[in-house]
Formats: sequence, structure tokens, C-alpha cells
Amino acid sequence: MMATGEEARAARDAKLEQLHERLTAAVDQLVSGEDWKRALEFAARFRAKSFNNTLLIWAQHLDLYEAGRTSAPEPTFVAGYKQWKALRRSPLAGGSMQIFAPLMARFASSTPQAPESWRRLDKHEKPKPGETVRSKMVRAIPVRVWDVSMTDGPPIPERPAPTLLEGEAPDGLWEELSALVVAEGFSVLRVEHGGMIHGANGLTDFQARTVAVRTNMDGAAQVKTLAHELAHVMLHGPGNPDATGHRGIGEVEAESVALMIGAAHGMDTTAYTIPYVSGWAGTIKDKDPAEVVQATGERVRKTAVTILGALDTAQVGTGDPPGLTRDPAETSHRAGSERIAPQMLVESARSSRPADVAVRSL
Repeated sequence: MMATGEEARAARDAKLEQLHERLTAAVDQLVSGEDWKRALEFAARFRAKSFNNTLLIWAQHLDLYEAGRTSAPEPTFVAGYKQWKALRRSPLAGGSMQIFAPLMARFASSTPQAPESWRRLDKHEKPKPGETVRSKMVRAIPVRVWDVSMTDGPPIPERPAPTLLEGEAPDGLWEELSALVVAEGFSVLRVEHGGMIHGANGLTDFQARTVAVRTNMDGAAQVKTLAHELAHVMLHGPGNPDATGHRGIGEVEAESVALMIGAAHGMDTTAYTIPYVSGWAGTIKDKDPAEVVQATGERVRKTAVTILGALDTAQVGTGDPPGLTRDPAETSHRAGSERIAPQMLVESARSSRPADVAVRSL
């Protein structure tokens, strides 16, 4: 007997609740600098996904591995059922993961400047002559994804990964990061030692519009420091309305962006110092540390993805299987949905199912 619409919605809501609880548990585990570093290194390799979905993949894949349902200790390429079928691979029974995905609906308006003028189009309904049509997310649902280790089929091509000698900077990364700093209206200065910049490795001066990095470090440390300062430029300027103004959060955000930039270039980040998350998150009045970590994680990921997308350098993959082609519209919709907190995702899923929607994987 087929389930009623009400029963189907209840089953879907239960899955979303379970997914939210799993995500909350994963966030609660990020209590030390080492855990935070590992999560960011993982997110750098799966930066096609939101930070929340990265944590879900990380935690669920570990569960499957410990249960003997996948032979890979860590995931490498993650995609949905149709995406794997398009690559001629079939997901195996007994092992899958769930992540949040937005449902998209079409809206039309003859006066798009007026927010109240947009009306939702029914399935197969065509817009009226002269109307503008846009798609937007209406709610979220849980969707299943599989790592390549949980699929069967012809091998997929491996992307070449950048390799570095210890202490060596990735080829061209200093020049590319410097160009981004200059594009933000800052000058890049290389100073001989930390004594010239108050004993620091790097220093961003918003009043003088300069970014300084000391040169008596190895190349990898210099580019990591430059990425750190670029993150300050992008996130913490006096005119940035999203800047928290909290020094501890600002430093962790900048260092976390730098860690992701390095990890995406195959840099060894084990020597990088990440302050204990519990130390800085616990200092925010009236905020639960897990909430602060979660909000900061997505802000860090988005900034790192913006920087990495502007670099013409050899980088590790994004977590999508090689050969998978995404609709450009999917990327733009994904960016908007990532700003939604897990509880909002759960609540939005309780609305009625739209008549004309498309499922996008975050």
C-alpha cells in the first residue's frame, strides 16, 4: 500500500531531524585545534560542498568504514545517484550517506524590481509574455550520496595532485595571492624580519593599505602567511559589515582560510598553529561554542573557495568525481542555500512540496 502524502512528509521530516542531530554531534566534536585543523583540511578537499555537508560526509563515512561497509578509510569523490550513473558507475547496496540539498522552484514577474510581484509557477506553466523568470530555493530535503568506494563500474580518471618538497611554496602561489591583495587595493611588502612588523609573521595595516610578510621564513610559511593576511583583508576591514570585531575569531578565521588554501595545494599543514576552538568560541557572550564554530566554518569555506577560484594554480580536486559536469545554475543556487543554518533547513522542509522543483546537491 502506498504511503499517503502526510506519511511521506512525516518520514522526510524524521530523516531531516536525524540529519540535523548527526550534524550537531559532528560540530560538537570540534573542540580542539587539532580537530578544527583536520576538519578544514577535509573541507579543502570537498570544497564543492557546504561546510555543514562536509561535516556530514566526514562523520557518516567514518561510521560506514568502522562498520565494514566501505573499504576506504576516507572518502575521495562524492556524488549522487544520477551523477554516478552518468559516469557509468552504480551505487552499491548497503552503504550511502545523506546531506542537505535545496529544492528549487520557478517564479515569474512582470516587474522584477518589486519583491511582492513574484508569483510561483505551477508545473509545466509557462510565463506570460514579457515576464522575467527566476529559480530560487524554497526548502531543503535530505538526499543520498555515495563515495566512489561505495560504487561499482569502470575506473574514473585521477586528477594529478600537486606535490611539494618540505618547506617549498606551491609554484606561482605567491604571485597569484599577491595579485589578489593588490586587487583589493593593498600593497604587498616583504620585510627582512619580524622585528619590522612588531614581531609578527605578517601584518595587515588597513590605514596604510599594506600587507607585509617577513622573508626570513621558508617559502611555504611565507605563502601561508600571505593567505592569512589576504583573509584579513577580505573579512576584517573596518568597513566590512560581517566582521565580528572579536580578535580571537578574526585570527582563527584568517588562519583557517590560510590552512584551506594550503591544503588545496597539497601543502603540509601539520606545523600550522590553530588556536583551540573552545578557547575562542567560548569567549563569545550569549553564543554556544558549537554555533560559533559552525557559522565560522561556512564563512571560512566560502572565503577560501572565492580565493581558490581566482587562482591559476595546480590544486587538489573539489570532491566531485573527475568527468562530472555541473549545471552553472546549480553552483549559484548552492551558494545561496549554504547560508542556511541546519535548524532552518529542518524547519523549511516542513513546508508543502512545491509543484515544480529541481533537486540540487550542495
